[in-house]
Amino acid sequence: MHPTVRAAAEWSWRLLIIAAAGFVLLRLFTEFEEVLVPVALAILGSAMLVPVVDALDRRGVPRSLAVLGVIVVALGILAAVLTFVVREFIRGVPELADQVRVTVDRTKQWLVDGPLHVDSEQVRNAGSDVLNVVQNNQDKVTSGALATATTASEIVTGALLTLFLLIFFLYGGGQIWRFLVKGVPSGTRSRVWAAGIAGFGTLVGYVRATVVVALVDAIGIGIGLAILRVPLALPLASLVFLGAFIPIVGALLSGTLAVLVALVTQGWIAAVITLAIVIGVMQLESHVLQPFLLGRSVRLHPVAVVLAIAAGLVSAGIIGGLLAVPLIAFLNTAIRHLSADEDEPSAAIDSTAEVEVGGDKMYAARPDPPMWDEYADGIAVLPDDDDRDT
Repeated sequence: MHPTVRAAAEWSWRLLIIAAAGFVLLRLFTEFEEVLVPVALAILGSAMLVPVVDALDRRGVPRSLAVLGVIVVALGILAAVLTFVVREFIRGVPELADQVRVTVDRTKQWLVDGPLHVDSEQVRNAGSDVLNVVQNNQDKVTSGALATATTASEIVTGALLTLFLLIFFLYGGGQIWRFLVKGVPSGTRSRVWAAGIAGFGTLVGYVRATVVVALVDAIGIGIGLAILRVPLALPLASLVFLGAFIPIVGALLSGTLAVLVALVTQGWIAAVITLAIVIGVMQLESHVLQPFLLGRSVRLHPVAVVLAIAAGLVSAGIIGGLLAVPLIAFLNTAIRHLSADEDEPSAAIDSTAEVEVGGDKMYAARPDPPMWDEYADGIAVLPDDDDRDT
């Protein structure tokens, strides 16, 4: 057999095995999505809050009280922000509706009296057709509302499960990881241990930097909308903040919405200025904030980011798009750590130094703090159970 044919055959069956494994994993995710999504969200939440819990723990606050206090404060902030956004949205909708109505009337007048010279009867018929389409699809809207109610119950259930998991991840995440690592063969246990710590360190850095980037995006675009007197400036800025957690795609969609609102309420000049503000903020995010805050260990190629988000949106909707990039960032660091030469472990370890919180452990857990202090840097060899007994 020709060597080229042999090599092609060897690569083919390996690729088939990888594709089959990926298909099985995708089916498992689809079947257990209601459980796996809360687990992933709880891990992201713990990556955001564990530095604060660890800081309180180091200052002598009992870890259980630290976890409870941090979660209560975080939920309070989230509830306050959502309440404020909903209230401002309710207040701004009437003004937005009035301005949209004025814009529609001006557009109709321009179509009739402008250079197009459209017949007024055609304009009225077009408006009537739009109204008829809305009325004819009223049943679909009602059924969609019922489906939304079902989805809302699923969201509440998932939120409660996420909160439950978050409490235990913050309090004893290290113990959970140690239990999982015990199932790995002893020859590779230390490398898997270190790869997990490095990957979680990357998640901490990613979440922390994403929050800062989202705040800068929301403040910059929100100030611009307020100066232009665009209605719903604060709710739109809040959408920009939430959209920034889905890199590239989220900022693009929320920015487009802001431009459209400016167009229908303030005219095309305000829309062009809003577009310039959105582009400027996105350039600041891409070329200054992300490289400075994320660093080399977390930064991913834009092609990888877009493909990951597209795959996440197709497979799991908005939640998939939200979780895609953190998952890729975690796997990027963990795989590089696992694939590093054993004689040169620093190549993988250095990648986590930039995102290490205060030089302290990522997986602080009580009880059993000596175990996590001893292996906080992710480079020490995890001893076997027999070695600990001696």
